[in-house]
Amino acid sequence: MNRAERVGMVDRGRPDLSVRRQCALLGLARSGVYCKPSAPDPEELALMRWIDQHLATPFYGSRRMTAELRRAGCRINRKKVRG
Repeated sequence: MNRAERVGMVDRGRPDLSVRRQCALLGLARSGVYCKPSAPDPEELALMRWIDQHLATPFYGSRRMTAELRRAGCRINRKKVRG
């Protein structure tokens, strides 16, 4: 059984079995049950697409890729490119 199915099994309305206990029985973290995934940021997606297009030059390191992005007008630091 995959994680999505187990999360779907959690019933928050059960008075006899707390969400905490249900998560323990199903092997889930409560934070994953309560947290709703957010939609990806459009800027982030555009940046990822740009980096993917430039993976044709795999010899570019994070420093050079950051410099290329800055020349293209992106405000970005090296940690973002590496991540």
